[in-house]
Amino acid sequence: MSTSKSIVLTRIDNRLIHGQIVGDWAGCVGANLLVVVDDKVANNEVEKSVMKIAAQSLGLDTRFFTVEKTINTISKASSSQKILLICRTPATLRKLIEGGVDIDIVNIGNMHFSEGKKSISEKVYVDEQDLEDLNYIKSKVKEIYIRDTPNSKKEVF
Repeated sequence: MSTSKSIVLTRIDNRLIHGQIVGDWAGCVGANLLVVVDDKVANNEVEKSVMKIAAQSLGLDTRFFTVEKTINTISKASSSQKILLICRTPATLRKLIEGGVDIDIVNIGNMHFSEGKKSISEKVYVDEQDLEDLNYIKSKVKEIYIRDTPNSKKEVF
């Protein structure tokens, strides 16, 4: 099992790194490193550079890992690293957990509407696969909740 007590929060957000992450969430949980787990972004220099600029503006370091690299390296994080782990989808987070990454707390942020998805919250839309993945995650973590910003109401999932 890849245990990393350096992970201070895991967030599902299809926008990955954006203003709320760097301006609100990172400070709220005391993160100094944003780790984006996304197989496509990990290999896209343009997307990575845009997100790095946003994070660096507030002094946050960033890493962009594939699911496989995260599973193989997250347990090696330094104790000085306070990681905000960000996944685009519940499916990605499920793969991490199935791969042995120990996750305690999951925050579900934005999951945008698309064809075939239904609302379970103001900013969270899911299909059957998302629900299956979220229920799997719920069975493996200490806490999972829906919350857009640190100042918004926490909704139980």
